[in-house]
Amino acid sequence: MSELREIETKLGAARTRLILEKPFIGSLTLHLPLVAAGPAWCETVATDARAIYFNPEYVASLSLAQTQFVLAHEAMHCALGHFARRSHRTRRRWDIACDHAANLLLADEGLRPPPGALLNPEFRGLSAEEIYPLLPPESAETTLDRHLFEEHVVIGDKNAGTARTRHGALEDAVLRAEAGPAAREELARRWQGRMASAAQQARQAGRLSESWLRLVDNLIQPQLPWRALLARYLMGLARDDYSFQRPSRREGAALLPGLAGGEVDLHVALDTSGSVGEEDLAQFAAEIDALKGQLRARVTLLACDERLDSRGPWVFEPWEPISIPRELGGGGGTSFLPVFEWMAGRCLRPDALLYFTDAEGEFPRRAPDFPVIWLVKGRSKVPWGERIQLN
Repeated sequence: MSELREIETKLGAARTRLILEKPFIGSLTLHLPLVAAGPAWCETVATDARAIYFNPEYVASLSLAQTQFVLAHEAMHCALGHFARRSHRTRRRWDIACDHAANLLLADEGLRPPPGALLNPEFRGLSAEEIYPLLPPESAETTLDRHLFEEHVVIGDKNAGTARTRHGALEDAVLRAEAGPAAREELARRWQGRMASAAQQARQAGRLSESWLRLVDNLIQPQLPWRALLARYLMGLARDDYSFQRPSRREGAALLPGLAGGEVDLHVALDTSGSVGEEDLAQFAAEIDALKGQLRARVTLLACDERLDSRGPWVFEPWEPISIPRELGGGGGTSFLPVFEWMAGRCLRPDALLYFTDAEGEFPRRAPDFPVIWLVKGRSKVPWGERIQLN
């Protein structure tokens, strides 16, 4: 019993140091009660996003710094919502991807991992979803902990290994299946709120780095598919509005609101450098075609790799379906300069320019005086304009 209390003291000290040294991560661990568990189902540590379960013998083998890492590791799984994001993916492979993602974040924060932690530097900066397809289907790697993402531990059941509560009473525990996806989604929303609160407090104290701030913002903000983001942006260009302009004398003296409108001038540029496939271009064109009808937009289509396709531009009136010309010129390098130089040479100021690309090329130094929306396939950044992630 005294040995277990020493382990609990060690865990408490590790959590306190986390709160003092890494307040954002440390405050997240406060939402997870510490519960001792037997080796029957918990060889190291585990979490069901409700508590941290630990094998006392394993914790005894760790240094205090490694214990901090282990507690932070469990909290990160919960804060990142790994338990609610598996979808169709194979469970074991998903667990390995989640461990790489969490461990690399914590290692970059200066925390010291215990032996055996998965830390492939090639996965740095990637989410679990991005790491998953990079792993072999039958990976031999082993996770640091047990992920009870689809079960949770019930204390006080006589059918499984022993566990000890924070209050000192020896109890029995059993793994039971989770209630279902709805329960996991509700738990994920709860953790999202906890993470937002922890980030706000750490930010006010000046203890939240820019990298963590970007990560939190990406997770907290609603993630809309690119089609919804594009539609929302383009609908803001629609010119239909009510006009109170005085009518002609022939129409009478009453001043009534009337619906006025006009065509939207939309330019679309396609990156044909070879990094964007024909299927991607076809899907993009179909989406623009659907939105064009709602907007009453006149579309001017350009194709460009390191130079403009000389057969363009192609112009489509609001009632004409967009069709991608066959055998577009391209396959060479990428430069975005020709499109903007062509438009500047003709003094064009469209309502918006949509540029479909992987964003790996030469950009103009300055943004034009009209809106530019980059629809980007890949991870590259853009220096200005609105960026919408395609994949």
